[in-house]
Amino acid sequence: MPELLARTLAAGAAATAIAAGSVPAAAVPARAQDGPVCASARHPVLAGRLGRRITAALRGRTGTESVAVYDRKRGVRCGVRAGRHYDSASVVKATILAALLREAAGAHRPLTASEDALATKMITESDNRAASALWRSVGRARLTRFLRQAGMAHTTLDPDGHWGLTQITAADQITLLRRLTEPNALLTGKARAYELGLMHQVIPSQRWGTTAGTPAGITWHVKNGWLPRHGKEWRVHSVGAFTGHGEDYLIAVLTQGAPAMAYGVETIERVARAVHGDLAPGTRVPLLGGLPGGAPETSDGSVPPDA
Repeated sequence: MPELLARTLAAGAAATAIAAGSVPAAAVPARAQDGPVCASARHPVLAGRLGRRITAALRGRTGTESVAVYDRKRGVRCGVRAGRHYDSASVVKATILAALLREAAGAHRPLTASEDALATKMITESDNRAASALWRSVGRARLTRFLRQAGMAHTTLDPDGHWGLTQITAADQITLLRRLTEPNALLTGKARAYELGLMHQVIPSQRWGTTAGTPAGITWHVKNGWLPRHGKEWRVHSVGAFTGHGEDYLIAVLTQGAPAMAYGVETIERVARAVHGDLAPGTRVPLLGGLPGGAPETSDGSVPPDA
């Protein structure tokens, strides 16, 4: 009984702190047996309902999932194991570009024509050669400095230099998306608009994941990643920002241990539809979601097959 009481009091204290805004929910990883932590001082009923819907979306799924949600308009924050680390796969490309834009602004220069071309291919097509070129160009020191300046304290670069093995968390991905979607001293308005613009131009075969169930009139910005390690146990991730029609919210879903890429995509899209359905109910856009265009179930190439 004392142990149960202690757990209950601790859970209540954490929820209160989150609701008060002193601790972002995305920064509080839930234990495997816990449901999602969703809170909002202004919209507690909505937060509770959203938490239940995310729980239902994840129920019975194979593997491990982490979820982080932040609705700036309503003050809703959610986190499910949001502090757990995952191999980044191609999701890290959004960080690479943000670091490049920060470096260019610090040097008071625009992107070169070559950098612009590489950035466009890296984000819109998830091109790996472009990512590797920009990864080398920005360099480990400046990438590390950007992570520190951005407040992404739990993101770490792979010691062997594989950008696809950068260790990321759902909470830190929300932090990055916030740097891209709200005024801040790190990224200029022009830089933020540039990156978000590319994230809205990803090729049709990569418009799956957190975009699933996006209501009509809402503008999506997405970056996905997919990677099997040693030919099995897929890592499938999707992070997205959603704006327009008075809406302004962010979603990050990271998964590991899915038996196939399509299975991981389905898990992410179950969560995405739950979030969109509660935060921005309306007519759905049916062509976003799934694996449009017959996307192949192969690694995104972010690390060598035997890494």
